[in-house]
Amino acid sequence: MTKTQKAEIIEVLSNEFKNAQTVIFCDYKGLSVSKLEGLRNVARVKDTKVQVVKNTLATIALKNAGLEGIEIKDTNILVWSEDSIAASKVVSDFAKDNDMLVIKQAYIDREPADAAKVEAFAKLPGREELLGMLASVWMGPVRNFTIGLDALRQKREEA
Repeated sequence: MTKTQKAEIIEVLSNEFKNAQTVIFCDYKGLSVSKLEGLRNVARVKDTKVQVVKNTLATIALKNAGLEGIEIKDTNILVWSEDSIAASKVVSDFAKDNDMLVIKQAYIDREPADAAKVEAFAKLPGREELLGMLASVWMGPVRNFTIGLDALRQKREEA
């Protein structure tokens, strides 16, 4: 890989990491290419990006993005997204099905975090679920009001 190619990779990753709320580091040693493609396909659906990057290039890109405090070593696959919960769910769900993928550490909301915090974020409801819960709460009083009006109408009709 030439210096210009490395510089391009660093520039692209730096921009990606600046916009990302979450960057997760996983050990993927022993996973087949087809399983890694499966992870990429699942991640793509959830607007999450997955890439294997050399540690030195990833370290420089993270530093350029203002993310420091984690030492990167051994084999790593990086998973990042603007949605912390979506990225955590992608990695956690894939790790449950594939023992070879091990969550090491992460930056969540631009702060260093361990694997336990990634798992905790994966258990939270997603954006769509939260919006559904909020809509249900907002519709509760309206629903109760209409039920009360219908009951009052039925009582007056009987009388």
